[in-house]
Amino acid sequence: MKLDLLLIIVAVGISLPGSEAGVTEEQMWSAGKLMRDVCLPKYPKVTAEVADGIRNGQIPNNKDSNCYINCVLEMMQAIKKGKFQVEASLKQMDVLLPDSYKPEYRQGINTCKDSTVGLKNAPNCDPAHALLSCLKSNIKVFVFP
Repeated sequence: MKLDLLLIIVAVGISLPGSEAGVTEEQMWSAGKLMRDVCLPKYPKVTAEVADGIRNGQIPNNKDSNCYINCVLEMMQAIKKGKFQVEASLKQMDVLLPDSYKPEYRQGINTCKDSTVGLKNAPNCDPAHALLSCLKSNIKVFVFP
């Protein structure tokens, strides 16, 4: 998993004009595709159509979909063992999102900071579903690989 994340960071980092600046939308979607390509084969019951629906904000609540979401969120360093990593998410947001997305995402991340509290990760990856649902509800321009 750490190697996968390293590859994504390197792929995004190579294309960045400066380490402080956000990425373009095209770069954001390319990084997202890399994460999706790593996580989707791990959950064969999650079809490309289901993943497209999740990307478009239709978030089913079942074990396979939730664990696929968890996989992507872990690669984004947004969640770890079912706990929302607020500070890491804010740092990753600066790397993986275009500048125009950042204010709304920063607010959404802060609004959803407690969305995984009290939820158990095993066996159904429920915190990932709760976090993504909260973010979708609180961010107008919702983006997920």
